Amino acid sequence: MGQEDWQTLLSEASRLRQAGRVEEAIIAYRRLLKARPDLADSWYNLGFLQRHARQYEAALLSYQRALDLAVTAPEEVHVNRAVIYADHLFRPDEAARELDLALACNPAYVPALLNLGNLREDRGERDPAREAYRSALAAEPDNVLALSRLAGLSHAPDLDRDLAGKLRAELARPGLAADARADAGFALGGLLDAAGNYDQAFAAIGDANAASRSATNARYDRAAHEEYIARLIASFDRPATAVSDGAAPVFICGMFRSGSTLVEQILARHSQVTASGELDLVTALAGSISNYPESVPTAVERTVAAWRKSYLDGMPIQPTAGHMVSDKRPDNFLHLGLIKRIFPRAKIVHSFRNPLDNLLSLYFLHLDPGMAYALDLDDAAHFYGQYRRLMAHWRMLYPDDIIDVDYDQLVRDPDCVLKPLLDALGLPWEEGLLDFHRNRDPVKTASVWQVRQPLHARSSGRWRNYARHFQRVRAVLDDRD
Repeated sequence: MGQEDWQTLLSEASRLRQAGRVEEAIIAYRRLLKARPDLADSWYNLGFLQRHARQYEAALLSYQRALDLAVTAPEEVHVNRAVIYADHLFRPDEAARELDLALACNPAYVPALLNLGNLREDRGERDPAREAYRSALAAEPDNVLALSRLAGLSHAPDLDRDLAGKLRAELARPGLAADARADAGFALGGLLDAAGNYDQAFAAIGDANAASRSATNARYDRAAHEEYIARLIASFDRPATAVSDGAAPVFICGMFRSGSTLVEQILARHSQVTASGELDLVTALAGSISNYPESVPTAVERTVAAWRKSYLDGMPIQPTAGHMVSDKRPDNFLHLGLIKRIFPRAKIVHSFRNPLDNLLSLYFLHLDPGMAYALDLDDAAHFYGQYRRLMAHWRMLYPDDIIDVDYDQLVRDPDCVLKPLLDALGLPWEEGLLDFHRNRDPVKTASVWQVRQPLHARSSGRWRNYARHFQRVRAVLDDRD
């Protein structure tokens, strides 16, 4: 192929990539690399696209080809490979190896240090995580994210005044970007809350949520969400009748911050259960279905089988008749109609807690922009009301398959909750379930440090520390009861 021909292919592949036409760009880059397999940057771009197309193993191979061809900035490629291993393939040891390779290329590469700290947090390794964040700060003293993550490891009744002072100094820095302001504000609020400085904490968190809204332009549309819930209820107006002979996962869902991670970690101590954590498989599948949700109930069995296969292919481990695998994505409660269409025999474990504690916990976390409702307590209360409306509908359709787990009761009287839960899942009682804090598998949720501790009830009733800020929210929730 001549110079002009492959340059034309390169231009077309780049154009498609920049236009966000992922599948077409992947095809274009494959054509290009068949003609010119020596283009390291194009292998990198192909890996990037494959990652976004959820072709994770293929992305790893493409990234490796880029490395083999001495791509510029190999540390960045190793970090991308580490993220795939950690977040999508659930292979933390390989992720750690890639981060070590990145740091061997560039010991001061901050993205590698931040990812290493995060990986160590997932594994419950507090001191090594702290070391990674301190190294990131040594490389970039003004890195607000590293400082904020370091503060997240330092919650204590005695306020770390040095860290709090540094966070306040960052917040006072002229021109600080809104996303960095949000990081620092949430970190400061968490430190102040742990130290019992509740009014200061609430003010810091309010500013942090405002900064997050400014950074992402995220807005919660109450009317649109009500309409979406109405469409779900109208579309799934009767129980699913399709037949699936294969083993189904157990789905653990509910509001974010409702105790679902604790439930999964307790179940993971059982010899017949493996925890998969927060998989995005259901939400991704729902997003890929044309005319969702209306098209799901009328889909032919061949289509449903393809959806089932797509979901199972993405699982890190397959459920079998003798071994249960959990999928703990809280907002799967939105998609129980789809789940039951794919897996009619699936059991749903629904975690819930005191709504005021739930809303407070959401408000105090720096969450994904897709959860814009959490940026405002009134919006969060509205979202909570719609969640309760939808869960009432699912319970009406599947009264025998939805198992409610009350977090507040679980932490007070675990046997009273766990024995009925195990019975409903068809699992025998085993000793040691409450030793969940000894689990060494990574935990990739905001509850990572809570579930590294023995069972406690300290989070129940936490909203009372902020009672004066919850008067309007309490009235809204009471009106909907």
